[in-house]
Amino acid sequence: MTRSGGSPSSESKTDGDTTTIDADGLWIIPGLWDCHTHFTQWAKTLGRLDLINARSASEAMDMLRRHLDERRAAGTLDPNVFVVGMRFRHSLWTDDEQPTLAAIDAVAGEQPVALSSADMHCGWVNSAAARRLEVHVDGKTGLVGELEWFNAYTQFDSAPGAAEETDRLLREAEQDAAGKGVVGIRDYEMAENVDTWIGRFAAGINGLRVDAGVYPERLQAAIDAGWHTGDPLPGSNGLGRVGAMKLISDGSLNTRSAFCSTPYSGIEPPTYGTLSYAPHQIEDYMRLATEHGFDIACHAIGDEANTIVLNAAEATHAHGSIEHAQMLKPRDIPRLAALGLDASIQPQHAMDDRDVIARFWAHPAGIPYPFRALADTMAVAAEDARTRGAAGMPGSSRYGQARLRMGSDAPVAPLDPWLAISAAVFETESADREPFQPEQRLDIRTALSASTAQGRESVQPGDPADLALLDVDPYSIDTPEDMRALSTHVAMTFLDGMRTH
Repeated sequence: MTRSGGSPSSESKTDGDTTTIDADGLWIIPGLWDCHTHFTQWAKTLGRLDLINARSASEAMDMLRRHLDERRAAGTLDPNVFVVGMRFRHSLWTDDEQPTLAAIDAVAGEQPVALSSADMHCGWVNSAAARRLEVHVDGKTGLVGELEWFNAYTQFDSAPGAAEETDRLLREAEQDAAGKGVVGIRDYEMAENVDTWIGRFAAGINGLRVDAGVYPERLQAAIDAGWHTGDPLPGSNGLGRVGAMKLISDGSLNTRSAFCSTPYSGIEPPTYGTLSYAPHQIEDYMRLATEHGFDIACHAIGDEANTIVLNAAEATHAHGSIEHAQMLKPRDIPRLAALGLDASIQPQHAMDDRDVIARFWAHPAGIPYPFRALADTMAVAAEDARTRGAAGMPGSSRYGQARLRMGSDAPVAPLDPWLAISAAVFETESADREPFQPEQRLDIRTALSASTAQGRESVQPGDPADLALLDVDPYSIDTPEDMRALSTHVAMTFLDGMRTH
């Protein structure tokens, strides 16, 4: 980290087109990256009903009722357009406060309403929405299971004017991210992403660097089109690249579908979760990606899913990242480093899930959210690789290359690296509450480094001109509340030398 000199925020022209900015007293860090987003869906939360604070189904219905009433009064409620809500957390609600189809029908009537869970792995719809989406709805709960929900979610954008509204919200989301010091994202939107982002850059939606992920079902088309991970997106002026193949191996904790080696606690009949693909399919997709120049970005949450994914990566020599790595068997933690795979974690999820873990993973076979353990094994591997290289000793070319990356999984958690950094450093959202797993806390340097493209917290000569300037020293922060508030202390953000905030 570097402290700058000069007068705060003053700008002056020098020769040619060069602008000199004096930033006395500000702290300079590399621009921040969010390494796991669903950016379109995150942008849409800026214009949708947010249910994150609902503590029960009845509270969620009260929020929906007020939202519908306000839109009727404003004349913005179209009976032919879905009303979409986001981020309800029913896994934290008591058994007698769970969703019901009758409850949402009573509030929504014939207005099609679809509400997405916080982890986006299930939805809660009324009968009118179910008919339009042609999905199977549990007659009692109104919940739509994750695979059907993934498909249904893409249908909300077909209404008249939806495309224009999406563009507006995307621009707003880019500005919001820049205001937090963010210069880049990895976008794993569950849609076609490469051509979509080429079109967005052409339309001037260019406030961030973007790595655009490709899902398995679209991988062959991307291969046939000649794409590879890292290829620049035409018209992006170097800001857009083709990303990794994003594969979802299992479900999520909150829907009890993350695939585990031991059954969920308190659930009858016993369940271990589910795999989204058979192990041989996971291996086949990884092999196809690797043979055609694609990195992998493999979602794995349950400990058994992580084992299966690591086995497939080892068999195919895949390179890239394990996304979430949310619960790992102790023997699997060093395997990421040995295989040269990044651990792409979302620390805010640990804050959201700490009470859910106590409820459903009461006796896990793996370690949930092993942040420190992952960082330590990667640091040891990197040092060992440097030692071997200096001594001219043989060793795996991949060993020591793995690194920790951090993100949000927005909209599951807000696109705000400071929330992730705070969660990793303090393991609690409030100084009044004990840390979730104090032994897994990261130091600020490690957490900040994991939130940058370079993997370090300092700016060095030759780096891209992607910078964030803060008006406080983040190393001086000693409470989670103050760390979470650092997004309000970003004085300036620069992307490729251009000021975006």
